[in-house]
Amino acid sequence: MIKLTGRLVCASDDEAELVRRYLPEHKRLTAEEPGCLSFDVTETADPLIWTVEELFHDQATFDAHQDRTKASEWGNKTRAITREYAVFETEE
Repeated sequence: MIKLTGRLVCASDDEAELVRRYLPEHKRLTAEEPGCLSFDVTETADPLIWTVEELFHDQATFDAHQDRTKASEWGNKTRAITREYAVFETEE
C-alpha cells in the first residue's frame, strides 16, 4: 500500500477559502477512485493548515489519483498552496 501524510499550508485567508470551496468535491471524487482505501483532509486549529492522510492500494492506483488530481478543478484552483507531504510504502 502507498500512504501519504502531511499538510496543506495556506499563505492567506484567500487560499484557505479555496480549500474550503473545492475540497468537498475533491474528497468525493477521490473516495470513488479505484484503489482509494482512505482519504482524509482535516482543518486544524490553525485556519490556514489542513492535515492530509491518504492510503491507496498500490503505486498504480496512487499514481492514477495524482494524475487525476493534477488535471482537476481542485488541482488547478489550489496549485499555489504549499503541500508538505511524505509518501511511503506500508503494510498497514
